[in-house]
Amino acid sequence: MRVSDFDFELPPERIALRPASPRDSSKLLVVWQEALEDRIFRELPDFLRAGDVLVFNNTRVIPAALSGHRVGRLGTTPKIDVLLHMRLDGHRWKAFAKPAKKLEQGDRVRFFSDKKTSETNNLYAIIEKKGEAGEVTLGFDLHGPALDEAIAIVGEMPLPPYIAGKRGTDEKDKADYQTIFAEREGAVAAPTAGLHFTPEVMERLQRSEISQEYITLHVGAGTFLPVKAEDTEDHRMHAEWGEVTAATVERLKAARARGGRIVAVGTTSLRLLESSGLEPFSGTTEIFITPGYRFRAVDLLVTNFHLPKSTLFMLVSAFAGLDRMRSAYAHAIANDYRFYSYGDSSLLFPAP
Repeated sequence: MRVSDFDFELPPERIALRPASPRDSSKLLVVWQEALEDRIFRELPDFLRAGDVLVFNNTRVIPAALSGHRVGRLGTTPKIDVLLHMRLDGHRWKAFAKPAKKLEQGDRVRFFSDKKTSETNNLYAIIEKKGEAGEVTLGFDLHGPALDEAIAIVGEMPLPPYIAGKRGTDEKDKADYQTIFAEREGAVAAPTAGLHFTPEVMERLQRSEISQEYITLHVGAGTFLPVKAEDTEDHRMHAEWGEVTAATVERLKAARARGGRIVAVGTTSLRLLESSGLEPFSGTTEIFITPGYRFRAVDLLVTNFHLPKSTLFMLVSAFAGLDRMRSAYAHAIANDYRFYSYGDSSLLFPAP
């Protein structure tokens, strides 16, 4: 399909720079097969039934935005910003560097926090490899937990570019950009559909006999990259690591056998469930879902409102139908819904 088929006009003021407070007071657009319904997120359990299963992504965002200088080469020491996006092993990460043209294989970079510039708070890495579109492989001097601790000291929360371009990060983002069930560290972007859930909503789900399951997809920075191809066939997704345990699969299959529906909380949960095919899974996925895809593992989807021409808008269009999603987004814009990571939510029923 043409990427331009997924374009739409979004007024800049519709981009949310802060989440709703409390989180479950955000709007919820219910996209039925034949109608749209405006509700509040805390009312989500009203649209589910006993026996349904909500599947959450329990990844935890790390402070993956690092700043520093190239060192050790004669001449200038240019400023280098990197965004970690996938851990390779105990000391190596793939990352996007800016400006990548200032780096060569073998260069050494010293990262530090603007607030903590002492030598003990420096973190060093070697550019082991340069790829396309600014991607580099970083080999850090530290390893394992020591590296994780250093990244936590010198790194900043990696807010999406459409937020970071309008304001700086602050202490509130450390809590705002994590779900209440974030557990396994490794993501560089939040599974934002989960940001709307509060303890009160979770308690109401339990009272309604709607169960919860947890899987892990460490969301990478590739989720923010624009689709530069003109045809969806020519776009390449960046790999992300995920895991669905055998015990989780067994419970999901049992729930479906009893007539329950699998409700993916967010596109990250959906992509991992579809990658697994409801079988145990541990590894990387590059799944790219566009209209025409036949869904095997997910029956309903809770998700935020996505960027024009993005892989995520393509995914929701595949799930609910492109014409329906165009209508839903036009309705959301006309009715002051807030878009993107800190924005409002929707509940999508599948296309007929």
